[in-house]
Amino acid sequence: MSRPRLAILSVHTSPLAQPGLGDGGGMNVYVRALATALARAGVDCDVLTRAEHPEAPPVIDIEPGFRVVHVEAGPKAPIPRHGLADIIEPFTDATLEHISRSGTVYDAVHANYWVSGGVGHALKHALDLPLVVTFHTLDRVKADAGIDDDATVRARVEREVVACADLIVAPTFAEHRQLVDLYDAVPSRIEVVPPGVDHRVFASGSRLEARTALGLDGAPVLLFVGRIQPLKGAGLAIRALSMLEDISAQLVLVGGPSGPDGASELTRLHALVDELGLGHRVRFVAPQPHDDLVTYYRAADVCLVPSRTESFGMVALEAAASGTPVVAANVGGLRTLVDHGHTGYLIDEREPEDFAHPVERILADPDLAERLSAQAVEFSADYSWSVTAARLRRLHGDLTIRSLVRCA
Repeated sequence: MSRPRLAILSVHTSPLAQPGLGDGGGMNVYVRALATALARAGVDCDVLTRAEHPEAPPVIDIEPGFRVVHVEAGPKAPIPRHGLADIIEPFTDATLEHISRSGTVYDAVHANYWVSGGVGHALKHALDLPLVVTFHTLDRVKADAGIDDDATVRARVEREVVACADLIVAPTFAEHRQLVDLYDAVPSRIEVVPPGVDHRVFASGSRLEARTALGLDGAPVLLFVGRIQPLKGAGLAIRALSMLEDISAQLVLVGGPSGPDGASELTRLHALVDELGLGHRVRFVAPQPHDDLVTYYRAADVCLVPSRTESFGMVALEAAASGTPVVAANVGGLRTLVDHGHTGYLIDEREPEDFAHPVERILADPDLAERLSAQAVEFSADYSWSVTAARLRRLHGDLTIRSLVRCA
């Protein structure tokens, strides 16, 4: 019996891109880890992404059953977020040409993010294939948080994709409710399938060894990992540091500018550090290879995740698996990943003192810190990429034997 083959669309960012830089983030980690796990579970995966660099080879074999296909659509250069809608049609045409030329036969299409959803919607009709979509973020949820970076086109595309998708994969029950309440999605076509974490990489270890490797002294360490953009709330982490009684505590921010406001946000953060007199206590670190982040998690006493909205929150899960308590905003998927008072703390308000208070408790009480750490590791054990892949393989298989959703 031949192995099923899945076309995974990650149009605007490659799974090979550096997380924390440009558009690289949790979605990159998700796509690469999921394709790896599916391939090892017996599903051949082609990740189709846009060729952003002139030297990008047409196909890169990552491991048996998993390859990245660079599709030539638009300029071989990064495209600003506001121009993403313009590549939906050319990417669709180029993908259809690639499929025709190569003779590749796919059993289903799994689109990631709204741009890929637009391409997947067109491919579904052109090839008569089931369409699976994972949105990662939702326009209407971001709008409710005061964030409007893709305006009307994204809202229209998301509505069309929700109406036509054979299966929508939501990471949490909260997103399941949002899809039903905000998009009138059909509940029976939504499955909650949480992402996983690689426990071979992200596991607890020696804090002293991690700090020595990073050149950190014995002072308490707060950690922020993420793209530098207003959505992620790095400024709130800096202000929380300034509220701590322990003036030796330090904050390590790992990540790079992202999106149209990324560069100005980084400038603003440096100005804020200077304004608060924290220059000797805040370290800005460029984006790191994903597997290297475990050293930063292990080195930290607390990981801060002050995002304004978060569909899932991969950083919170990786920190927990590494034994680091998390203090996070009480939004989106973070409500699922942080067990308040058990593995960390969820904060309702966006005031720096509200984040500083639980950090103070953790730093002042070694027994509490040790208990939160152990419970975080235990909590994270429920999240595994192999389990995620097994569920999705079954769901993909079910789609190929039932009638497709018919839509306009």
